[in-house]
Amino acid sequence: MIYSREVEEMCPVAQGVHHGAAPIPEEAKWVQAKEVKDISGLTHGVGWCAPQQGACKLTLNVKEGIIQEALVETIGCSGMTHSAAMASEILPGLTVMEALNTDLVCDAINTAMRELFLQIVYGRSQSAFSEDGLPVGAGLEDLGKGLRSQVGTMYGTLKKGPRYLEMAEGYVTGIALDADNEIIGYQFVNLGKMTDFIKKGDDPNTAWEKAKGQYGRVADAVKIIDPRKE
Repeated sequence: MIYSREVEEMCPVAQGVHHGAAPIPEEAKWVQAKEVKDISGLTHGVGWCAPQQGACKLTLNVKEGIIQEALVETIGCSGMTHSAAMASEILPGLTVMEALNTDLVCDAINTAMRELFLQIVYGRSQSAFSEDGLPVGAGLEDLGKGLRSQVGTMYGTLKKGPRYLEMAEGYVTGIALDADNEIIGYQFVNLGKMTDFIKKGDDPNTAWEKAKGQYGRVADAVKIIDPRKE
């Protein structure tokens, strides 16, 4: 250790009482985290790239400092999906410290990793008060039974008004309008369910019909428009 001349010439003064790190809640325990292996928890976070043209939602399940599970959801950038594919392979098995300093190519994923690191080491995880934490696999629960990300895509202009394109239920195929041209409902097809029906042997047209649904007062509509063409 190298000390400056000014420090070398100082007389020693005792530091007094030192209780160590403040305990943080981790999986229903209060932990004085001193090393990476002291960190456990499941948490979510969002990151964005430098030009802010894409975003990533990252979910990590950490046990004793090691990432056991990673869910990477991206939107707004085609290249980001390929970076996410790499991240899903790289992150499990790393410590949270290693993951923080891993080149995940995409700015948004790196930023999400930084945000999650801060949450976890400050005891702000979603499993902070869950006894024994959450099992590996819990990260998939946000996706629902179809294991598809919950996506909302809406568009609007002053001249032509709003267009619903994608809801949590699925791909919007029609917007129901009343006599005042105000939206009173929408029709959709759940592409995840449709794909599952096809995998089970249904022909595409049958699968399409079985995966269709609607929300709101569609039956009262004066007209139904295609949000992508009309």
